[in-house]
Amino acid sequence: MRVPRQHTHTISADAVDLACGLMQFLLSVIAQVAPEPWKLAIYTLGVLGLVALMLGASYLLGGRDHGRAKDEPFESGAIGVGTALLRMPAKFYLVAMFFVIFDLEAVFLYAWAVSVRQNGWSGFTIASVFVIVLLAALFYVWRAGGLDWAPRRKP
Repeated sequence: MRVPRQHTHTISADAVDLACGLMQFLLSVIAQVAPEPWKLAIYTLGVLGLVALMLGASYLLGGRDHGRAKDEPFESGAIGVGTALLRMPAKFYLVAMFFVIFDLEAVFLYAWAVSVRQNGWSGFTIASVFVIVLLAALFYVWRAGGLDWAPRRKP
């Protein structure tokens, strides 16, 4: 039985000294300048440092074993059969697009409803035109057959 190689990673003392020196330099620069302009820079450095830490930790701690079972896609415990390249009817995509379009309508109308008193009659008129345009689009989609799931009956 073959034993997998263990990967060891060491960080040199020079790299640690360089990182500490860089941090001290950055802190001294930040201390000399007013804190207001540096808030975004500090935040950006913190985010980039956190990302580098997470990527480095996953590289150092992540498993590197390969095998037949690990190279297969996980299908909730079931063994995958066939190919994943299935042809889907366009109806699925159309319904998904219609859902997104008409779902965003609710977001716009909610924002209008929150500010209905401030908008007055002009806001009401604009929202009414918006709803009429959406109803016309829904009527068009319905008449074009975009909402029909079943195949059309032969006469």
